[in-house]
Amino acid sequence: MNLLENTPDVALASDSLDGLRRSLNSVLLGKEDAIELVIACLLAQGHLLLDDLPGTGKTTLAKAIAACVGGRLARVQCTPDLLPSDVTGFNLFNQKTREFEFRAGPVFADVLLADELNRTTPRTQSALLEAMAERQVTIDAVEYTLPKTFFVIATQNPIDSHGAYPLPEAQLDRFTIKMKIGYPDRASQMGILEAASRADANGDAASSVLSLDELARLQYAVKTITVHPRVREYLVDLVEATRGDSAIQLGVSPRGMLLWQRIAQAWAMLQGRDFVTPSDVLHVARPVLSVRLLTTSEDSGGVINRLLDTVPAPEYR
Repeated sequence: MNLLENTPDVALASDSLDGLRRSLNSVLLGKEDAIELVIACLLAQGHLLLDDLPGTGKTTLAKAIAACVGGRLARVQCTPDLLPSDVTGFNLFNQKTREFEFRAGPVFADVLLADELNRTTPRTQSALLEAMAERQVTIDAVEYTLPKTFFVIATQNPIDSHGAYPLPEAQLDRFTIKMKIGYPDRASQMGILEAASRADANGDAASSVLSLDELARLQYAVKTITVHPRVREYLVDLVEATRGDSAIQLGVSPRGMLLWQRIAQAWAMLQGRDFVTPSDVLHVARPVLSVRLLTTSEDSGGVINRLLDTVPAPEYR
């Protein structure tokens, strides 16, 4: 597929994006703001870390995304005995042909849900590093390519840390953003109960509104969103501020900076613009920073707020 052909502009992409919004919002009620960030992460070819309590709709969201883009969902329940080959796949000897045959693991899906990623060992966590960064896996010295639209949604429980393995910085830096879904408001909870009580209730089903090829073209279009040099300077100022703050042990890496720019471009597209403003950079800053800043203070949110308030945004028209 030649992505340069039939690449949609922002105006033409709005219909597809509106359909994606409607479909996801019909499944996850009362979470419009969270849905916008999830779509931005998907368009940016990023990966999503959900740091939230059980039962808030994380699995439902993953299923809905896969259904909306016409992709295949694979789910891995991360446990201490999970092996890297359980994620990536392995070679199995065929007694009839007397040859090894490759059995693909769940990582070869379009959307991979890694549930409670911090429950599995660092060795198994590392099986996702190459897949997330390069969209390929290497097994027995053979490289296997993953789909360009490969999307990882990983979850971790922020409350129950017993028996958990904290995600290392190298793993966290592969994620584009970290966010919470949280509990729905009262009206949304009433809607959830009403939908579940209908005789024709279809659970958490979502309809397909995009093909994988259409998603790939949208992701390519995000890369063409204009970023003015002054906006880039603002982004670099923010990145350098994370590295010079005494309350931050580990600042934003160059990879994190590139992911920050890409999701700002995706956010601009969602706003119907073909250019990035400083407000776009600022809007996605907290979920981007929360997944990769290692702070000396437990109140990382306060450190991020202070950082964003300290660095002045440029005037941009």
